[in-house]
Amino acid sequence: MKPLSFFLALTALAVSACANDTTVKPSATDKQPQAHHHTAEKTGVCADPKALPENLCADTISSAFDNKGILWISWANNDHVFVQSSNDKGLSFGKPLQVNAVEEKIEAKGEYRPKIKLDAKGTIYLTWTLKLETKHSGHVRFSRSTDGGLHFSAPVTVNDNLEAISHRFDSISIGKNGEIFIAWLDARDFEAEKKAGKKFDGFSIYYAWSNDGGTHFYPNKRIATHVCQCCRLATEIAPDNTPVITWRHIFEGEIRDHALVKFNDWNTPGDTQRVGQDNWKIDACPHHGPGLSISASSIYHEVWFSNSPTHQGLFYAYSTDSGQHFSEQLKFGNDGASHPHVLALGSQVRVVWQEFDGTNNIIKLMNSADDGKSWSKPEMVALTEHSGDQPFLVGDDVNFYLSWKTQQHDFQLKLLK
Repeated sequence: MKPLSFFLALTALAVSACANDTTVKPSATDKQPQAHHHTAEKTGVCADPKALPENLCADTISSAFDNKGILWISWANNDHVFVQSSNDKGLSFGKPLQVNAVEEKIEAKGEYRPKIKLDAKGTIYLTWTLKLETKHSGHVRFSRSTDGGLHFSAPVTVNDNLEAISHRFDSISIGKNGEIFIAWLDARDFEAEKKAGKKFDGFSIYYAWSNDGGTHFYPNKRIATHVCQCCRLATEIAPDNTPVITWRHIFEGEIRDHALVKFNDWNTPGDTQRVGQDNWKIDACPHHGPGLSISASSIYHEVWFSNSPTHQGLFYAYSTDSGQHFSEQLKFGNDGASHPHVLALGSQVRVVWQEFDGTNNIIKLMNSADDGKSWSKPEMVALTEHSGDQPFLVGDDVNFYLSWKTQQHDFQLKLLK
């Protein structure tokens, strides 16, 4: 296996964080170069726990536009989730609005962070992970605001299994009629089998949904078993107003490639489809989830990372039949490329990702104007010497924007051509 860069070694195989499974180790053939990542010590206002909250002190930020073109961001600071809005595409923000009145430990790093979505009426929906005392354990939390962030509902726990085990890596999407879909990685089946003295590879994916704006949620249901424990999920709503979810799955033989499910209706997950044929055999957690975007014409666009002997790096593929089949996968990015994200607006598609050149974190972009059939040459759109969050794409139905945060610097929203 060819050597990978510092940044890839950091993000692709943080085995120690594999939730509740201390036996998971990379095999000799899967070992990657060791790297030491030092999170810069917070200084100035960010080192003062009594200082007023500022998003520059957040490690991770999520963003979304509402139907009026207002940008909203969510982040965590000192045991609270906050939101802010911007009327000028991120040039300035209103004051931070606190979501949870009572302090609680919040996970906000790497592949998981507070999430924010808005519906057609401007209702703000948020999810995040409540960190429990047991290592790698957590609960999925939910809150909403119906008055533009002036007031938020008391947070509720969405997972109905309340053991101090892992319910984490949540993803939220909002349906056309205001339906709320929340999915997450869940250890309840793993723990049950463990107590019975049986082996259970990976975790499961569970979901809950609401059709009354989050006042009530239907009971948790399972989507899939044997999924990778530490890779983010990606969820979208298809044009027929049903949920679609993709994740890193554990196929037979410890193959950790990607899978996708399109729901038949809000209560019925469809069949599991395979995305890509990387055949990455690894008994560890890559900490590298996929990205998914679905166009109005029902074309599914997916990006992901692999490090198998035959497929190393970042890949893209599209599907024109609701995920039943995918195009030949396209490799992109240099060695050390990581954490890709994709967004489709009409026939226009954009993909961003991060690379590390030994000194700088670099954000790169490539464009397609024909539903992913052909692509422009990659170009650099941002660069920093500082540690940076993963790059994401957001759109206001007209333009694409890079959503990005570097350590102890203000959130950046950059218009992409």
